Formats: sequence, C-alpha cells, structure tokens
Amino acid sequence: MSILMPKKVKHRKWRKGRSKGNAFKGTEIVFGSFALKGMEHCWISARQIEAARRAIIRYLRKGGKLWIRVFPDKPITRKGTEVPMGGGKGTVDHYVFPLKPGRIIFELEGIKETMAKEAFKMATDKLPIKTKFIKK
Repeated sequence: MSILMPKKVKHRKWRKGRSKGNAFKGTEIVFGSFALKGMEHCWISARQIEAARRAIIRYLRKGGKLWIRVFPDKPITRKGTEVPMGGGKGTVDHYVFPLKPGRIIFELEGIKETMAKEAFKMATDKLPIKTKFIKK
C-alpha cells in the first residue's frame, strides 16, 4: 500500500487553518473525459484517497487511465494516548488534502460513461463527502 505523503517539507508541523469559500483552481477537467468533483469542505486523508483509487482500479481491470488531482501535503499532528496536557504540539500522525467545494479529485479516460459512473460511485463510498460525476 503506497500512502501518499510529501518527500520533503519546509515546515514539519502546520497550524490548523480554516476552510472557507469555493475552489477556484482545479475545477475544470484537464486530462480525462470524466471526473469526480467534491461538493463539500473536508480534509481528505491519504488513506481515503488510496482506498478510492484502489476501488476505481479494481473496477476498471486494466482498462482506462486514472489521474489523481489532489495530493495530501497538510500534516496533522496527534499526541500519544495518556499524554497529559501541555508539553507542546504532538508529532505528525498523517497527511490530508483540505478539499473545497468544486475541486476535482479524480479524472478518467479511455472507458465508457456507464463504467466511469460506476467506478466513481465505488470511489465515492470510500470518501467522507458528497461528490458529483461530471464529463467534458
């Protein structure tokens, strides 16, 4: 299992931040003919992206080409269990992608529309948000 994470980072720990507004980049289909678009604010973890990717690949069975349009580069920290208050920020636990509404998550090319819809339906079941199927 290949978990997505950055090779090298400028800052090891980030602040939480707030997600507001709609996506203004990554909203158009660029590579494929069909796409899966996120419709809510959410942090999508590397594990969720990988699970959705595997669901699509398993359904396609060597047909078509898949592009992943998001990359989890935001570090999320967590303190260990039974660690008392204080003592600073915890260690990096996993990485997420802060998704805004309208952002394209996956793109597909080289298959029929019905197959693409079904593949994206399986991927949606692995993601914690509402999504929308779009075509060029």
